[in-house]
Amino acid sequence: MHAPQNPKSTDDAPESDESNGVAGRYNFVVLIVYQVVLRIGWIFKTESVIMPAVLDSLGGPGWLRGCLPMLNRFGQSVTPLLIARQVKIAPRKKWVQFLSSAVMSVVFGTLAAIWHFGGARRADESQAVVLAAMFLLLYAIFFMANGANQLSLNTLLGKLIVPTSRGRMMLLANVLGSIFAVSAAAVFLPRWLAPGLADFRWVFGTSALFFALAAVSTILLREPGDNYEQPRSPVREKIRDAYNTLAADANFRRLALVAVLFDSSVMLFPHYQALARSERVQLDMTNMMQWVVAQNIGTALFSLLGGPLADRMGNRMVLRVLVLAICCAPGLAIALSHAQSLSSHWFLLVFVLVGMTPVVIRTLQHYTLEVAPPSEHPRYLSSLSLCLVLPILLSPLVGKLIDRVGFDPVFLGIAALVLVGWLTTFRLDEPRHAHGAGWRRGRYAGRIGVGNWLPIKAAGRPRYNETGGLAPFRSDIRDEEFA
Repeated sequence: MHAPQNPKSTDDAPESDESNGVAGRYNFVVLIVYQVVLRIGWIFKTESVIMPAVLDSLGGPGWLRGCLPMLNRFGQSVTPLLIARQVKIAPRKKWVQFLSSAVMSVVFGTLAAIWHFGGARRADESQAVVLAAMFLLLYAIFFMANGANQLSLNTLLGKLIVPTSRGRMMLLANVLGSIFAVSAAAVFLPRWLAPGLADFRWVFGTSALFFALAAVSTILLREPGDNYEQPRSPVREKIRDAYNTLAADANFRRLALVAVLFDSSVMLFPHYQALARSERVQLDMTNMMQWVVAQNIGTALFSLLGGPLADRMGNRMVLRVLVLAICCAPGLAIALSHAQSLSSHWFLLVFVLVGMTPVVIRTLQHYTLEVAPPSEHPRYLSSLSLCLVLPILLSPLVGKLIDRVGFDPVFLGIAALVLVGWLTTFRLDEPRHAHGAGWRRGRYAGRIGVGNWLPIKAAGRPRYNETGGLAPFRSDIRDEEFA
């Protein structure tokens, strides 16, 4: 049951009025359109296939390929931490969404121009080094913008979309996005990724176009203004704030551990295509389109499972199912690489499993939205993003290790880490269904002065004061006081 809203403070409202009624349905559609258009642009820069192939075309070693996940996660994780305050106090978050999407478009437009005018297709060894450095720099800028993009998008979801509709949105956005993106890839990628001639300028240009269209679509959102306040703080304070959030909330610590162990699988992303194109398997550039399509089909399939399951049984159950499934990807890749007669036809199944990664990340974010008070969504999301960057810092080392000891021990070791993450999901609270656990919106919260969200169990959960800061624990609060 929703708590009554206090008109004097937007912090007291767990959901905006715009999340219900005609405006809520309108924003639901606009946000789906945004995610679908973004997905079409994204398929032409798939992280596990096309981006590492760009570096391979320039003669990059394994450790250089391993920089891709590190830059990816670093930008997506550190940027939200740095701008969480700006997003929180922004009256309308859609303008953060617009600017970040526009920067993403400019980055890929610049890459398209470099590959067209800079002679990347005819680069010698010295030019290839310069191009690789420029590529990695722009890649880092792109993911810094994407970090801001994801933070603002999830804050908008928390503000404009009711919790029980977020799973349906994830389902529709991923399924429709995959249908349109796969269709576009099937039409254009075979022309641009021909054997021995990868014309990446068109790949980059297409991404730039659809990112620009996605940016324009955010202007259509009907978003009411916020009136949050938060004092400025230096970077070290932001890191300390993330630490305090983890230290004060036992359940969020467990979620962070799940996120860290799950995200270790992302370190393998650029190496799946390297394994497939190695002498052991001997697949080539013509298979890349199949892998890109398979990965997006995987995203759609797991969204069909995850979206309705999240709405019906909660995001915790979705994490249990999907994290277990994704730990099978490294083992499947190794098994198929030793069965060459099967790998030519079935290696794409690895990318189907890889396709669930964005679904898992979005589920982690949705779970965070449920266990955090609305005014603290940016801080909790940025803390989660910071946790996601930790394993990826080792990504270049993983690439170098693969060059030295081979694919098998590295892949299987990371699969074991993900399995531990899956086991940890059984220690997460279910905020919707478990009485006496999770965040409860109720009439008592306003009386105590902490807004309409208050943790039921004081031990291991934080309490928030009226300004949104962490308040000391109160061990005298009992579950039955909020029954």
